[in-house]
Amino acid sequence: APKREFELICGLLQREADHDSRPNFVLMMVDDLGIGDIGCYGNDTISTPNIDGLAADGVRLTQHLAAAPLCTPSRTAFMTGRYALRAGETSSSRVQVILFLAGSGGLLPNETTFAKLLQKQGYTTGIVGKWHLGVNCESRNDHCHHPNNHGFDFFYGLPFTNFNDCKPGAGKGVLVDVQETLWQISVLLTLASLTLLAARASGLLRVSWTLVAFLAAMSLLSFAAWFVPFELLRTWNCIIMRNGEVVEQPLKLETLNARLMSEAERFVERHKDGPFLLFLSLAHVHTPLFVSEGFTGKSKHGLYGDNVEEVDWMVGKLGLSEKTMMYFTSDHGGHIEEGPKGGWNGIYRGGKAMGGWEGGIRVPGIFRWPGRLNPGREVAEPTSLMDVFPTVVKLAGGALPEDRYNTKNLSNHIYHPSNSESIFKVHFFTPNFSPAGAVGCYHTGVCMCHRPFVTYHNPPLVFELSRDPSESRPLSPDTEPRLAEVLERVKRAVTEHRRTLAPVEKQLTWTKVLWKPWLQPCCGTFPFCSCEESNHTSAAAE
Repeated sequence: APKREFELICGLLQREADHDSRPNFVLMMVDDLGIGDIGCYGNDTISTPNIDGLAADGVRLTQHLAAAPLCTPSRTAFMTGRYALRAGETSSSRVQVILFLAGSGGLLPNETTFAKLLQKQGYTTGIVGKWHLGVNCESRNDHCHHPNNHGFDFFYGLPFTNFNDCKPGAGKGVLVDVQETLWQISVLLTLASLTLLAARASGLLRVSWTLVAFLAAMSLLSFAAWFVPFELLRTWNCIIMRNGEVVEQPLKLETLNARLMSEAERFVERHKDGPFLLFLSLAHVHTPLFVSEGFTGKSKHGLYGDNVEEVDWMVGKLGLSEKTMMYFTSDHGGHIEEGPKGGWNGIYRGGKAMGGWEGGIRVPGIFRWPGRLNPGREVAEPTSLMDVFPTVVKLAGGALPEDRYNTKNLSNHIYHPSNSESIFKVHFFTPNFSPAGAVGCYHTGVCMCHRPFVTYHNPPLVFELSRDPSESRPLSPDTEPRLAEVLERVKRAVTEHRRTLAPVEKQLTWTKVLWKPWLQPCCGTFPFCSCEESNHTSAAAE
């Protein structure tokens, strides 16, 4: 099994941490950033000197893996230190992430996050930016899934995410085909009721008023089912909250980045005497891309490159002390179906939402802690975003939960034989790319993870990543004499993994994710939700 990341990081410390030298933590996560978008991971067209500087001054992880290739499950695993499956945040249907802020699914209230454990160690904890793990369960203000209920003393940012509907003219991003179907049904029912009404008025047909009224009512109902949740989606999903209060609805993208950075800087300043943990969860570089003054047109890689360079500027703007451990990553790989508006995953196959292909799960991973981590180190051992949980908890002096960190409960997503440089990876199923010959799901815009959009492999596909990181040459008994051993080892790991699973309420079912008006966060009186945050409102008391 791969080493745990906290073992690797703690093993690289120049000296052991004691209670008085516990670090502050800044965990910085970019949304949809590809591993190939950064200079220190091989990009030579986008300038990222500050991120490259983190790597030069710290430790760079070269096989750092997200636990899922999509936002909601990846972030669940990051927060809890275990696969999202154990928290009910996976799905075998079309729904793969939280779609509506007023859905009832999210990060279950009884989950243990690293923020909850650091609070017990006396840390002040904050999150600035994207959440995307739900808000309410049963009523508008119960905030059962909210960051404040998961160990964060302070929250400022997007309880949902930045997506196309947040920017007028950028298109639609949620269940587009369902929207079209509802609209077409509404139009057909309206035409039918008008046609029957005209026929009755002209005497061509003897039509009962009951039928005309029924069709008219159904037309109105289908129109409302389309218009209210979907055409007003910018109001419902694109909001900013400060702790439990909605302060802007809908949000203004033009000033969002400046406000996020201002809040992050103020949080660090308020708690500079520590100890503190800040999770800076950026809205970049998810589409729609930002058009920011001072960055537009700077990059050789168009607007997407401009956005990455703005992220790099944000990294350099924090001005952290030597007592702060900085961590930089992405929640998963770049969205390659977006073309020039999406990320680049380097030599790795696939990208966002593409099952287990390396391009969707291999992400940047950089740690910097001046005076404690030897600079310029590179770690090639497989590590995971889930390992950040034990890393920060142990360094903060906390105890790890027994339900996830005894060895028997760890499932091996790869097989790394002892005394060998080989790293074997197994695919039990892969997404069906479209059109034929493409590497991506361009017909649907994002790959699906259920039948008939996937192909199951029996026997599974196996790759040896140390020799074939692009996953272009599946192994066979002729090319790899250890193949039978690998498959048997992984089979045992899968059996053991399934044995440790406990029943949990699924959070990504249709009944959980669909819009529920009684759960809608709102400033003002629902449904008249509208407010604008005054220019760079000063931070409220935490």
